[in-house]
Amino acid sequence: MSGTLNKVMLIGNLGDEVKMHYFDDKNCVGRFPIATSESYVSKQKNERITNTEWHNIVVRNKAAEICEKYLKKGDKIYIEGRIKTRKWTDDKGMERYSTEIQCNEFTFLTPKGEQQNASVSQNTTANGTGSEATEAPAINNGNDDLPF
Repeated sequence: MSGTLNKVMLIGNLGDEVKMHYFDDKNCVGRFPIATSESYVSKQKNERITNTEWHNIVVRNKAAEICEKYLKKGDKIYIEGRIKTRKWTDDKGMERYSTEIQCNEFTFLTPKGEQQNASVSQNTTANGTGSEATEAPAINNGNDDLPF
């Protein structure tokens, strides 16, 4: 295989509200954390163990505005994007690194009745364009045309 791939797919719950940052040229960035968890039963103590991993999500422009409008802490969301590590200098002059998920597609998964406001299913591209629907997608547990 001659190419490389940087792709992330996550389903998790928002750990905080979407934080927006606006720029002079009418662009914006939204940031929010999501949590993914895995559970298993410990063989030694026969008790359930849950491990939670936190992911920093970054969305841009129109997609960020949609996330800010419709997402609330605790909502479930599907995120698709790529991993990016940024380097920055803190107030004390120390170099810091932050690993983020640059989101290019997402779908709101919290059912409409479980949100305070109406739920929106949103698929976006990297430039923030997309189409809105008024309901969360149905999950098909039956056979479909997937080759695996």
